Amino acid sequence: MAPKLGRLAATAVLLAGVFGLVGAVQAAEVRHGKDEHLKPNGKGWGELDPTGETEKNAAKFSRLPNNGISYHGGPLMLGTPTVYYIWYGNWTPPSPAPNPTTQTILSNFASYIGGTGWYNINTTYYDGSNRHVSNAVAFYTTQINDNYSHGTSLNDTAVQNIVGSALASNALPIDPNGVYFVLTSQDVTETSGFCTQYCAWHTHGTYTNAGHSYDIKYGFIGNPARCPSACAEQTNTPNGDLAGDSMASLIAHELSESVTDPDLNAWFDQRGQENADKCAWHFGTTSTASNGSQYNVSVGSMRYLIQQNWVNASGGYCALKY
Repeated sequence: MAPKLGRLAATAVLLAGVFGLVGAVQAAEVRHGKDEHLKPNGKGWGELDPTGETEKNAAKFSRLPNNGISYHGGPLMLGTPTVYYIWYGNWTPPSPAPNPTTQTILSNFASYIGGTGWYNINTTYYDGSNRHVSNAVAFYTTQINDNYSHGTSLNDTAVQNIVGSALASNALPIDPNGVYFVLTSQDVTETSGFCTQYCAWHTHGTYTNAGHSYDIKYGFIGNPARCPSACAEQTNTPNGDLAGDSMASLIAHELSESVTDPDLNAWFDQRGQENADKCAWHFGTTSTASNGSQYNVSVGSMRYLIQQNWVNASGGYCALKY
């Protein structure tokens, strides 16, 4: 997800280390022609596809209704995907904690976002066999903490290896229909562009275990408390925790893109923007909480300010529910 500061040059996602190399692309600043069909990089903008497959698939599936976003033939996450959290860095709550902790806020969010009118927007997306994303999400309640195994300065490969280590140690199960989010504490940065080019991202990689290969979906969720002007919509937040409240919208964004475009070859527009990219930093109608903060959805027992998502129907539009 690109920050409020805008989008800069594209940076490669290098899928190496534990997963093995899967199609690395050289980082470059390029100028795209208006007629070029770009491929998403999972960080909020599109890049050229030198293979030409993106353009071919766009034409192949052009018979589908045009709602401002196109299907390109890739798989979607069907059934009930599971969200997994890896808490990276220092997540020790203050004592005594005056407000719900970040972990409480985001656990509640992942536990109850499935079944909401907001998440139901994703059911407007379907694969080549007309199988739709479901309005259901499971949350793996056994969460793990990673105490700075790769220090406080991560690159994309380090994020991938954090996920790979959790799988290799059996701390988390190997789940091809899951999304593994690495959530970082305020003192952790991501060197490929956190706070300047993106606030969060998602991608996938091939993980091999005991001779079997698995397509694993995972993502990085940066801590907006590190750069609130770029990655937080407001500093006074509904649950009194800037990090947790702001990360909820980032997770919603990346989860929606993970289920509708898990391998970066399913649903996106000609510029390479995925569904949540098309509505980033647009929140629709909001209400005012007792502490003066803004919110627009209720999930479980808490209120959140969550960006809108792109409805793949009626010509396409940003909305808070469907």
